Amino acid sequence: MSTHRNWAGNVEYAARAFHRPSSMDELRELVAGSDRLRAVGSGHSFNRLGDTTGDLVTLAGLPATPHLDEQRRVVHVPAALRYGDLATWLHERGYALANLASLPHISVAGAVATGTHGSGETVGNLATAVAGLELVTAAGDLLTVDRTDPDFTGMVVSLGALGIVTRLTLDVVPTFEIRQYVRLDLPREALDEALASAYSVSVFTDWRSTRGTQVWCKQLADQPEPPADWLGTTAADRPWHPVPGMPVVNCTEQLGVPGPWHERLPHFRLGFTPSNGDELQSEYHLPRAVAADALAALDQVAHLIAPVAQTSELRTIAADELWLSPQYDRDSLAVHFTWIADAAAVLPVLAEVERALAPFAPRPHWGKVFTMPTGTIAETYPRWTDFAALVARLDPEGRFRTEELDQLLPR
Repeated sequence: MSTHRNWAGNVEYAARAFHRPSSMDELRELVAGSDRLRAVGSGHSFNRLGDTTGDLVTLAGLPATPHLDEQRRVVHVPAALRYGDLATWLHERGYALANLASLPHISVAGAVATGTHGSGETVGNLATAVAGLELVTAAGDLLTVDRTDPDFTGMVVSLGALGIVTRLTLDVVPTFEIRQYVRLDLPREALDEALASAYSVSVFTDWRSTRGTQVWCKQLADQPEPPADWLGTTAADRPWHPVPGMPVVNCTEQLGVPGPWHERLPHFRLGFTPSNGDELQSEYHLPRAVAADALAALDQVAHLIAPVAQTSELRTIAADELWLSPQYDRDSLAVHFTWIADAAAVLPVLAEVERALAPFAPRPHWGKVFTMPTGTIAETYPRWTDFAALVARLDPEGRFRTEELDQLLPR
């Protein structure tokens, strides 16, 4: 990420100043003395939810060492730490996180605040691992909360609206190994079985047919290899990249070679460019039970999607209780689009995608491109008004608000 743009380069930050405090006292003074302030993490959001005409602050200058509490099975994590760096550190000590996103390059606090996820029918999004938060409030005070706080489930996926999160406490599990297999040409009628077949599964499609072009099965290392005729697919005999034509060296190891969880659950290696890099992204979360009908609706606009989509990914995520989580109170199917980097070509297609999904109460990924009206989004979140009240209580003067947040949460 450059100083003034996000990772994809499609957002040029409007902030009047950028700050990099080197101590907690400096950060607290900065917050207390600013009229509008937002934290910026690894810059992997594709919209302006984290932008501001006030000040931007990165926490990359604060101490970055995690602390492992083996007795409680948790790790205390600095907000700016990347998941890939945290995962390596944990694995060296015999521990793991239950899941990871496809990109290990993202910061822990930013991913949690936007409800970012991996895949797995029995595994929640990354925010569900959060057992505690430390944040600087609008007054510059340091607030620590955990699962015993009655508002905790409203504070985890927060869109950055409640304060500057400085540390997170995450649940950990013993380290484990994963084997990754790629299968090709999945029939649509086998999709449900495929998604439930392994610890973490991603199905890619190009919308040029109803079939899945690639299925990435990330299974526990002690599970048997998929049979040769698995669900009517064929086994890949070489490594693949989700985006056709991109170098496979960027991707995590495949072909069933066992390896540590953090080197298989992401799609991309930490030291390489993830995905394409020259792209826009959108994603919609739907009730798992309506997956077949929702995909059939998208088939009606597939002829519009295919020319502007580099790839599309289907994943599942378990339900949770976090108020603004896209998986709140419902097991979910995530339909992800990696678009070409041409907003003029993509936005009209995006409108058709949202129109097709409208009957299924879609929830857009908070950190990606969407055009759904605020009221429509709010209707899909039963605790929306509770979150708005929480924002009003913790940030009465709107210090952490942005133009995007003002549209989502009018005052």
